[in-house]
Amino acid sequence: MTSMRQDRPFPNDLAQYDEFVIQGLISPEEMRRVDCNAQALGISGLELMESAGTGLSMVARKYQKDRILILCGSGNNGGDGMVAARHLSGEADVMVLWYNSGRQTEGTKTQLHRLAGCKVCTIPFRCRDDLNHNKEIFQNTDLIIDALLGTGGAGPAREPLQTCIELANNSSAPVLSADLPSPGIRPDKVCAFHRAKTDEAITCGIGIPLLAEIGTGPGDLLILQERSPSSHKGVGGNILVIGGGPYQGAPYLAGLAALRAGADIVRVISPCCLPEPDLIHVPVTGDKITCEDLEIIIPLCEQADVVLCGPGLGSESHEVITEIAPYIKKGVFDADALRKPLPVAIESLYTPHAGEFARISGKDAGGTPAEQARAIKSSGISGTVLLKGRVDIISDGTRVRFNQTGTSAMTTGGTGDVLAGICTALMVTNPAFEAACTGAWVTGRAGELVTRTYGYGMTASDLLSAVPQVLFRKTPERE
Repeated sequence: MTSMRQDRPFPNDLAQYDEFVIQGLISPEEMRRVDCNAQALGISGLELMESAGTGLSMVARKYQKDRILILCGSGNNGGDGMVAARHLSGEADVMVLWYNSGRQTEGTKTQLHRLAGCKVCTIPFRCRDDLNHNKEIFQNTDLIIDALLGTGGAGPAREPLQTCIELANNSSAPVLSADLPSPGIRPDKVCAFHRAKTDEAITCGIGIPLLAEIGTGPGDLLILQERSPSSHKGVGGNILVIGGGPYQGAPYLAGLAALRAGADIVRVISPCCLPEPDLIHVPVTGDKITCEDLEIIIPLCEQADVVLCGPGLGSESHEVITEIAPYIKKGVFDADALRKPLPVAIESLYTPHAGEFARISGKDAGGTPAEQARAIKSSGISGTVLLKGRVDIISDGTRVRFNQTGTSAMTTGGTGDVLAGICTALMVTNPAFEAACTGAWVTGRAGELVTRTYGYGMTASDLLSAVPQVLFRKTPERE
């Protein structure tokens, strides 16, 4: 499991951070992120399953039924149903009809094993014929608990689960769905775990820490998309980095970071050409980027999936950035691009430190993470802001996320350029807010890995090799 910083910047009492939890329904995708982050904070998946199943059994008791049929799928939702069966077994005649797909999660296997010692009738099914052979049990029950798919379901249910759902719908017994109704089923009630995913659901707390929701964590890696085996060059994104002049290395660090984060093609518009064969250098006319270069820059901005502006740029080229911003579909604005007038792309991500935030917003960022989050939300900045600091604050004006990964060795120059490059690559396939959350967590986690080797001798370029380890390889966060 990943470790949060030992010098926790959050107070022991997190009550003041309740305001940053988005109210209302939570999507299945967001719930999977929260669940994964909770496990990284030390709450095991089995513990969460036990809590969910216990809550489900408490709701089922309100029906006061003598005969209960629990339909269990292969995923963790099925495990939740099996926990409920164990709790209800001493009070009712409980039957578990479980999908023997051969692909049960480890948690569900554990719960099935635990049921062996209980007064519960378990019947496996593998096909439609198995279900039709046992269809009378759907009529001879007082309550059906749907624990087939939950948040793991996407699109119409496949056979034999579709037949199982049809038999449940044709029964006269009420249906109680666990967490989220399986596709096509018609529940009487829904018992949601942690937060409601559908209207009018009964919500049961399962002990998920607040920080699992408002903090970043390995759950943010779930936004990564697997590429098709038939993928072609460019599918990972066409990136344009605009920077350099006074500080020549910054745009190249950012470009290399974008490649390490999955981008396929990275062009760097800069007055200086550094010998980096993996990057495509686009020269300009002078020793700094000026409006005379717009004929070169604008077509490349229109062509790029994401444009990163600002690393090493210097203050004298800001007019160029404001001129090209309307031609940028997705833009990341860093360093010297963070000046007024603030450039605005169709979708924008701004990555300031506290001083740059004050420069573009006219507001002091404040001292505590809560104060900084409130400052971003009230800044009026249109887009997503990633405020870099001991705790990184990410907000799109509505949502807020806090990132605690990283070490004090990351104060070395260039780490912000690496962060900007990673966020740029992630924005190819993700919205700015999600890309910023994942980018902040990955950069800090990479820094933690590198610090183990180099300590305070680490450099920004040392981060580059650790980035794909965190994003794509088998690290503790992905196991």
